Amino acid sequence: MTAQKDALAGARAMIPILLGTVPWALITGVAAVNAGLSPIQAVAMSAILFSGTAQLVAIDLIGRTAPVAVIVVTAIVVLLRYPMYSASIAPYFRRFNPLWKGICAYVLSDAGYAISLSEYRATSSQERDRKWFYLGGSATLWATWQVGTVVGVVVGAQIPDSLSLEFVIPLTFMALLFPLLEDQPTELTAIVAGSIGVVTGVIPFNLGLVIAALAGIAAGTLVEHRRGVFPTTSEREAELASETDYVNEEETA
Repeated sequence: MTAQKDALAGARAMIPILLGTVPWALITGVAAVNAGLSPIQAVAMSAILFSGTAQLVAIDLIGRTAPVAVIVVTAIVVLLRYPMYSASIAPYFRRFNPLWKGICAYVLSDAGYAISLSEYRATSSQERDRKWFYLGGSATLWATWQVGTVVGVVVGAQIPDSLSLEFVIPLTFMALLFPLLEDQPTELTAIVAGSIGVVTGVIPFNLGLVIAALAGIAAGTLVEHRRGVFPTTSEREAELASETDYVNEEETA
């Protein structure tokens, strides 16, 4: 497939997620303005941070006039899942040059990670260009998020509270989660993390999110150990090693 076709495939794969992204972006724009941010500040936060969860957490703390240090640390805690995403998807990106790796890192998101990883597991690099599929989906999400945030900043305050758009946030995460529940370890990881997340939700500074994530990972890893299979990147490394003749000119440009 050509780079253009793979990018379009990534964009098409992202379309269902956009149904939840648009109202989420609107909510973020509205919340930012209501918290006291100027339109420019709200849009700049969206462009620089590009994380709906971290933005909403930071906006909430800004509205409560929390200290800057608390806002920054809390946002970092919420974003601790991204190193996990990066480590998981990195073997597929190792052929990229530093510039492309930086661009891919900037547009990394929950949806982009989930959709791309599922596609990579189902296809080889000869069947699907890793970079352009990822960037096609992620760029589509990025553009939609920025436009949605701007619209939320400008006109979102006119949306009546009766619409209750907040419900789309958990539904979006559920739509990303369910396709990845492939076996007992992943299912147990989700159950443990979700249960502990509810119990620890009262812990300040969203530390319960980190505790829940670590507990879920530990539970899934324990099951893998008992089954005699520890999760490694061996299969992906084997695939990449077998592709010595695969050269993507765009990746080395």
